[in-house]
Amino acid sequence: QVHVVESGGGLVRPGGSLRLSCATSGVIFRNYDMYWYRQAPGNKRELVAAITSAGSTNYADSVKGRFTVSRTNAKNTVYLQMISLKPEDTAVYYCNAKAFYNSADYWGQGTQVTVSS
Repeated sequence: QVHVVESGGGLVRPGGSLRLSCATSGVIFRNYDMYWYRQAPGNKRELVAAITSAGSTNYADSVKGRFTVSRTNAKNTVYLQMISLKPEDTAVYYCNAKAFYNSADYWGQGTQVTVSS
């Protein structure tokens, strides 16, 4: 059985930092491209950051220079380090695992990030 579990969300003041983690099990993690999405109330889910199985990264323009995605294959975990947080970063953050060799696609249940003074 596959599990994708996000953690690390919370309430932070503007300018603060958080690190999200996404732990997976039941998959061969090194074969998966990993994605972080977010969804704010009333908005569509948007891609925030991605890291391929080979370690290449990509970011939404709105978070470039502030967010860093990384992965540790030995721990089956992907991370999202967020600095200089803004109120507009407030959203539920979701982790998505996609196999690069087939259609396997798994989602976590999300973790809430709230940026507010």
